Amino acid sequence: MEFVKGDQVEVCSKEDGFLGSYFSATVLSKTPEGSGSGSCYKVKYKNLVSEEDESHRLIEIISADELRPMPPKSLPVVFHRHEKVDAFDKDGWWVGEVTGGRSDLYSIYFETTGEELKYPLYRLRRHLEWVNGDWVSSARRQQ
Repeated sequence: MEFVKGDQVEVCSKEDGFLGSYFSATVLSKTPEGSGSGSCYKVKYKNLVSEEDESHRLIEIISADELRPMPPKSLPVVFHRHEKVDAFDKDGWWVGEVTGGRSDLYSIYFETTGEELKYPLYRLRRHLEWVNGDWVSSARRQQ
C-alpha cells in the first residue's frame, strides 16, 4: 500500500521489547528506496518524543512493511475471555488476550512480556489485522 504526506498510520514495531505494539504517526514523506529493502517513509509519531529533545515528537524512517493505515474506530464493547484486544499503554497499542473481567475493567495477558495487567474499557479496542488491504478481526482470521 502506498501512503502520502499527511496520512495517519500506525507503526507496527518489530524491535525487541516493542513486538506486538502499534504507535500512531503521520506520514511526512516517502523516502528514496533503499538497496533492495523496498519503500520507506519518514513519519512523525503522535505520542513518542525524541530522546535528544523531549519537546519534539520523534521522527523516524520506517520500512513500508511496518506501516498500516489507522484501524477503523469502533465504540467500546464487551470483550470475552480469550478474545484478542489492543490495550493502550506506554504511548501505544499492545496486543493481548482477555483473561477475565467485567464490563468496565478487564485483565489482559501479554504473551510477549508474560504480564497480566488490568485496563478500563476505554483503553481497549478490538484487535484487527491489516491483511491484503483489508481489516480482519483476529476471531475471523482463526476460523
